[in-house]
Amino acid sequence: MSGESSGGIAEPEGPDAGLYERLIADLEASGARYRLIDHPPEGRTEMVSALRGHDVAQAAKCLIVMVKIGKKQTRYVLAVVPGDARLDLQAVKTLLEGSYVAFAERGKAEELAGSVSGTVLPFSYHPSLEVIADPALLRAPELFFNAARLDRSIALVSDDYQRLAAPRLAAITTAP
Repeated sequence: MSGESSGGIAEPEGPDAGLYERLIADLEASGARYRLIDHPPEGRTEMVSALRGHDVAQAAKCLIVMVKIGKKQTRYVLAVVPGDARLDLQAVKTLLEGSYVAFAERGKAEELAGSVSGTVLPFSYHPSLEVIADPALLRAPELFFNAARLDRSIALVSDDYQRLAAPRLAAITTAP
C-alpha cells in the first residue's frame, strides 16, 4: 500500500517539488500507510474529491488563518477540516483566545504552507504554523489531500495522519 500510485508516475515540477519530496520521504521514514493518486490538475476540494473517487467529507481541507492576540501578537493556524464542512472562524478565535480572526492573505498563507493555494498540506513544516484539526476529519479510515501538487493526491490512513501531524484536535467547523 505504501507509495503505490494509481497512475503513471510523473516527476514533480515547479516550486513545490521540494515540499512534495519532503512529504513522501517523511511518510516513508515513519512507515505511514498511504496511496498516491494521480489526476488532472485540480485544487478545489469538491472537484478533486470527484476525480479521486471519494466522498468529499474524507478530503482534508486546509486553510491558513490569522489570529490576533491583543494588539501586538499574531498567530497563524493551519486549520484542517472535512471537505464538506465550513471552518468556524469564531471557534478558532475562541480556542486561541484571540481578539480578531481572518483568513490569512494568500501570499502569507502560501509562504507559511510552502505551497500554492489548492495544494496546502495538512502538515506544518513552518515553526510559526500550528495545526488544528477538527475531530470529524478523523472519522473515516483514510483522508485525502493534494500532495503539494495539483496533479497528485495522497490517501493517508487517518491514524497515521494523527500520529505524524500531531494536530491539536478541536471542534472548529460548522455543520455541512
